Amino acid sequence: MHSFPRFPALAAAFTLTLTAGAPRADAFCGFYVAKADTKLFNKASQVVLARQNNATVLTMVNDYEGDPKEFALVVPVPTFLEREQIHVTEKKVIDHLDAYTSPRLVEYFDDDPCLMRMLKSMPAPASAGRADLAKDERAKSLGVTIEATYTVGEYDILILSAKESDGLETWLNENGYKIPAGASDVIGSYLKQKMRFFVAKVNLGEKAKLGVKTLRPLQIAFESPKFMLPIRLGTVNADGPQELFIYTLSSRGRVETTNYRTVKLPSDVEVPLYVKGEFGAFYRAMFNQQVQKENMRVVFQEYAWDMGWCDPCAADPLSAEELRELGVFWQNDSATGPAPRRPAPTGAQNVYVTRLHLRYDRDHFPEDLVFQETGDRQNFQGRYILRHPWTGPSDCDAAKEYRKSLAKRQREEARNLANLTGWNFDDIARKMDLSAVEAAAESGLDTKWWRKLWTRN
Repeated sequence: MHSFPRFPALAAAFTLTLTAGAPRADAFCGFYVAKADTKLFNKASQVVLARQNNATVLTMVNDYEGDPKEFALVVPVPTFLEREQIHVTEKKVIDHLDAYTSPRLVEYFDDDPCLMRMLKSMPAPASAGRADLAKDERAKSLGVTIEATYTVGEYDILILSAKESDGLETWLNENGYKIPAGASDVIGSYLKQKMRFFVAKVNLGEKAKLGVKTLRPLQIAFESPKFMLPIRLGTVNADGPQELFIYTLSSRGRVETTNYRTVKLPSDVEVPLYVKGEFGAFYRAMFNQQVQKENMRVVFQEYAWDMGWCDPCAADPLSAEELRELGVFWQNDSATGPAPRRPAPTGAQNVYVTRLHLRYDRDHFPEDLVFQETGDRQNFQGRYILRHPWTGPSDCDAAKEYRKSLAKRQREEARNLANLTGWNFDDIARKMDLSAVEAAAESGLDTKWWRKLWTRN
C-alpha cells in the first residue's frame, strides 16, 4: 500500500500528489508564553506566496515521509518555467516564518489592589536536461508536450502542457503516476485555462550526492496577473478535510481571498490560567469550533503585521536574507519587477506578512483560492490572555472589591473558554475551582486559607 506524499502547502493544499511506481492590536504589557504552530494539526500543508505586481514566488513545503521512490508531485502553473525559475530552499526558513506568525498565549500579573497601582509593563546547481526520445514521441501522440526537463537539487522536474485531459491522464498513468478517480474534470478545467503542469520526482542519485535526508521545499518564480492558489487537485485523492497554512509576503499590505470570506480568528480573549498547560489542545478545539461555526466555508486570518517588528514576539522577525530566500525581490530595489538576487541590507523593510489558515475539502471549497492585496496595514494577531490574580497580602477595602471582581472575571474567563472551544462549562469551572473563588468573594476573605493561620487578632 502506497503512502501519498504531501507538500503541506501543495499536496494538502493545491497539488495532486501521486505515487510514482504505484481591531488594531496596540502594544501591551505582558509577555508571550506559548505559540500554536502548524505541528498542532495533522495533514497540515504550508505555502509561502511572495507577491508584488504580477510577480509571484511560490514556496511549497514538503513533509513527505516514506520511500522517496514513491514521491511525486503535480502542480498546475500559469506559465512556462525556465530552469532559473525553479529553486530548492531549506525548511528552517519556513519554520521561522511559522513561529513568527503563530497565534500566541500571553500573560499579565495583577498588582496589589491596596496600592492601586497601574498595571506594569513587563519585558516582555547546474541543470541537466535529459530528453527521453521514446517518451517524447509517445507524449506527442497523446497531445502532451514535454516543454522542459530540469534537475533542481534532489528533484527531477518536468514542465508539461496538453491538449486534452484524457491524453495527459494516459501519459501520467503510463509513466507511473497513479491518477486517482475523479481527477479528469479538474485537470480539464486547468487545461481550459491554458495552465501547464509542474511535475517533480525525486532523483535518488542527486539526493545521495547532496546528502539530503528529508526532501526540501521547492520554489517557483513566475509572472501572471492571476493571484491564486490551485487547491482542487489536492482534494481529489484526499481521505478527509485538510489543513492549509498560507503565508503571504507583500509590499502593500494585508492579503485576503476574494472568492471566499476571509474572517479574523477570535483574538484578545482572556482564558483561565490552566490553559497555559493545555495550549495545544485549546487551540485545536478553538479552531475546530470556529470551522464548525462557519460551516467550513471561510479562510481564517491568524496574523497580519509589518515584518519589521512584533509585540509580543513569538520569534524574531525574519532577516532580509531570509525574506529574500522566500522571494522578497523588491526590498530596497527601485525597479518594479523582479531584481537580480543580491545580498540585502540587514533588517526587514516594506514587507507585510499575512498568515491565513483554512480547513477544506472538495464539497466546501469547490474553487481554487483567489487573492487580492489590500492597502490595509493594521496589525492583527491571534492572541489569548492569561491574567494572574494578586496573591500577596491585601486587607484593605479595595482588596475586598478586587476579590469580588476577580470571581466575576474568572467566571467570564470560563465562559470565554467554553464559547471558544465548545468544552463543557461545568468541567472548566471545576478545573478552575471556581466555586472556592466565588465563596471567598462572598465572604470578603482572602482566598488563601493559610494567610491568617498563625496571625493573632
